[in-house]
Amino acid sequence: MKPKGIPVSAIRPAAVVVLAAGEGTRMKSATPKVLHDICGRSLVGHVLAAARELKPENLVVVVGHAREKVGAHLAEIDPGVRTAVQAEQNGTGHAVRMALEELGGSVDGTVVVVCGDTPLLTGETLRRLAGTHHEDGNAVTVLTAEVPDATGYGRIVRDGTGAVTAIVEHKDASDAQRAIREINSGVFAFDGQLLAEALKKVRTDNSQGEEYLTDVLGILRSAGHRVGASVAGDHREIAGINNRVQLAEARRILNDRLLTEAMLAGVTIVDPATTWVDVTVTFEQDAVVQPGTQLTGATHIGEGAEVGPNSRLKDTRVGAGARVDNSVSDGAVVGPQASVGPYAYLRPGTRLGVKSKVGTYVETKNASIGEGTKVPHLSYVGDATIGEYTNIGAASVFVNYDGQDKHHTTVGSHCRTGSDNMFVAPVTVGDGAYTAAGSVITKDVPPGSLAVARGQQRNIEGWVARKRPGSAAAKAAEAASREPDGED
Repeated sequence: MKPKGIPVSAIRPAAVVVLAAGEGTRMKSATPKVLHDICGRSLVGHVLAAARELKPENLVVVVGHAREKVGAHLAEIDPGVRTAVQAEQNGTGHAVRMALEELGGSVDGTVVVVCGDTPLLTGETLRRLAGTHHEDGNAVTVLTAEVPDATGYGRIVRDGTGAVTAIVEHKDASDAQRAIREINSGVFAFDGQLLAEALKKVRTDNSQGEEYLTDVLGILRSAGHRVGASVAGDHREIAGINNRVQLAEARRILNDRLLTEAMLAGVTIVDPATTWVDVTVTFEQDAVVQPGTQLTGATHIGEGAEVGPNSRLKDTRVGAGARVDNSVSDGAVVGPQASVGPYAYLRPGTRLGVKSKVGTYVETKNASIGEGTKVPHLSYVGDATIGEYTNIGAASVFVNYDGQDKHHTTVGSHCRTGSDNMFVAPVTVGDGAYTAAGSVITKDVPPGSLAVARGQQRNIEGWVARKRPGSAAAKAAEAASREPDGED
């Protein structure tokens, strides 16, 4: 929703600059900080998604540490992003200067600067920032927030008109200034032309020997330009991630935000505290998610479907009215009113038809299972097509791999296969056929046939007494042989 009274074209920035060059040493990780994941996106991926809601003319990410890895990630998640290289991390002002050089040195219009480690920042907040910047006619507008404890943050000092007069760091603040709870977020909207000119005047005579972007505010104010502020509605949005503790805290906040949106849209989340979802997960009305469930990737839960408890679904579509209980699924399609689990494993390429069933301790992979067909328990179905209303007996294995290549098995509609069957691919079982329990099916079974593929049973009497004399089995057999047969 755009700020009231402001046309969309007026608040569309000429550029959004994302600062993502830092190393993030406090993460103690071989992975660059901005590539750490929460709720299905990298930290910088969340920032880019929020920035894209502004529809900027240019989106530039400043990279530095591990820039090849970060650049490759950016090309994968947002190919339209431009990158600027900050070879040496000489401060935020220097980073923004590198971004402007990538854009030709100066930009005519609004430039929004955000940090690449703020995954909770929303597009709505950025739109309000850009709208306030335009409406107030500011040279620079700071995104601020009022926090319960401002210790360690730069305080926002305003004059009687509400204009920002200074950002005072905690260590430099007076007692009166330390009582201020409004803090600097590190997110700004600038007039692009004024920003470029002010950056030329930023000095490095500070304890870090770096170019600070915040110095631009004082430079512009000294030149007679207005510096304003836009207050974030939720102070947690501006939180930057510097270590694994903060990463976990942000994940919890974002997950709660996603679950709240789902529940308000008509989804039942039985226990939000034990339910985790990615930003890419979607639901239909009256879906139910039971406790201990993780939904990731492009997972979609259909109307009235129920998932969980204790289920993990990735890139899985669950049809209307389907049920997935205590199971794992990756890259599968579960048809409407189908039943999965408990303790099933659906691997990529699995497609379950309407009202089909994959039951307890069943694993499937690259398998199409037709409408009304059941694989109730203790079976593996891989590289297979099974028709409609067929029943696969317990402890069946579709033997699809010969040690070098995978092969396909086809079982027709209205078939009944016996327990403990082995289907050695490639093989076809025709419509309406039966297979006997304990069979190893290596040849095609014609429609309507009964296939029996097992050796003749042979009983060797007295074997236990001869081979296991004195054993409990031998004693039991001897006792049984002395019992009367019940005949008169």
